[in-house]
Amino acid sequence: MIHTRLPRIGIVGMGHYKYWPQFDGLLDELKQKQLRFRQYFSDNSELFDLGYADSIDTSLAALKKALPLDLDALFIIMSTYVTSCVAFPFARYLKIPQILVALQPSERLDYKNTTTYTQLANDDICSLPEFAGVYGRLSAAEPFIIVETEKNTDEIRRRIGQFERAISACAAFKYAKFGYLGHTYDGMYDMNTDPTAFAGAFGAHVTMLEMCELAEHFESVTDGEIRNKKEEILSIFDIMDPSVDPLTDAVRDEDVIFSARCAAALDRLVEANGLTALAYYYNGTPGGKYERIASNLIIGNTLLTSKGIPLAGEADLKTAAAMLAMNRFGGGGSFAELHPFDSHDDIILIGHDGPHNITVSEGRPVIRKLRKYHGKPGTGLSVEFRLRNGDITLLSCSSDSKGGFRMISTKCRSIPGDIPQTGNTNTRCRFDMKAERFVEKWSAAGPTHHMAIGVGDHTAEAGLFCAMMGITNIQIGKD
Repeated sequence: MIHTRLPRIGIVGMGHYKYWPQFDGLLDELKQKQLRFRQYFSDNSELFDLGYADSIDTSLAALKKALPLDLDALFIIMSTYVTSCVAFPFARYLKIPQILVALQPSERLDYKNTTTYTQLANDDICSLPEFAGVYGRLSAAEPFIIVETEKNTDEIRRRIGQFERAISACAAFKYAKFGYLGHTYDGMYDMNTDPTAFAGAFGAHVTMLEMCELAEHFESVTDGEIRNKKEEILSIFDIMDPSVDPLTDAVRDEDVIFSARCAAALDRLVEANGLTALAYYYNGTPGGKYERIASNLIIGNTLLTSKGIPLAGEADLKTAAAMLAMNRFGGGGSFAELHPFDSHDDIILIGHDGPHNITVSEGRPVIRKLRKYHGKPGTGLSVEFRLRNGDITLLSCSSDSKGGFRMISTKCRSIPGDIPQTGNTNTRCRFDMKAERFVEKWSAAGPTHHMAIGVGDHTAEAGLFCAMMGITNIQIGKD
């Protein structure tokens, strides 16, 4: 059911054909850099070797290989000095992120014994200024640049991993369909999003969905589908008794069955429309079928979000985008907002009543029944947990007065400790500044009031993703 598009990454080596008749064996030695570079990628990408380009003719031949491959990014291995005409075909005709890689074999030259051959074998950085300048003159997107010594394998692996995860996020939006079911929560101006502007910024189509379609799936799911979904729910969640909060109630078997039926219907809706992500919210007539279905989607949307298809409540399309990016960064990605802060422990509680990604939970997630969803219609089951202890990332997607999009990110830490037992996720987040100062800085950056929250520090991936997508990037950190 989950259709994850793996990033398609091209690799091409570059050199200067004039050297080969002058220096026997140099070409073969330089080509080895390209082969060694492949080891830094994970199995989560499809790699395509375009060969070695050393002249305008061989570069055009490599470009013709690349064009039908529908690549998401290109790594150019700068193996020695290269004339910039070799980069021209890729800069002009491939409208994808391009990364110039200069991995010098030697940490330093043995100056007294260095030959011209040795210098050329270590001339990886020589053409970087020329290439970067020519990309600009060709009105091509500015290339990314990686410069390291080959012996610094850990740092190379770290940086390539960041690029790979950012490219994976870009690839997730390519040809994607975001479902939009219902309408935004009335009065939340920050939720409103222009679908055309969204498509222009992210390259993803927004499909408008109707509640009647979800209701039809609700009526047509089979007893077997409901039974399987119920078994899945009970295998993942612990069922909790009512807490001190009077809004909580005992979970009954019919509650689980109803949520399982809604979850099975939601699976069908996503599958039938080929959705990559979904933003939803619906009131419905009080006590009516649509209200009952809409208010019991938290379990289903949590299961889908945890499988890589993010769902955002209150029809927050922008946060659905942030959740998708966070997921492909490797952080999971749950729907969240600021909750009260604790000045004694210097933390902020961050969470929501759903949707969530339970793959990043500290311990088993739990289900509570809520008599009321505060500020929303209906009653039903809700998910409660906190994120795993350690580094976490907050990522918010927002828009400005001209319709442009920006992403705001920060890193903090999830720390152990008590959370409210209210049927919501809540993570105890500690920042590298006082909690009160963080709230001031975060709010001043102009986010939506929702965000994607995920495990690990992915601020570098967020910066790369924004640069690749042409979206403004704001990172909140200590001055």
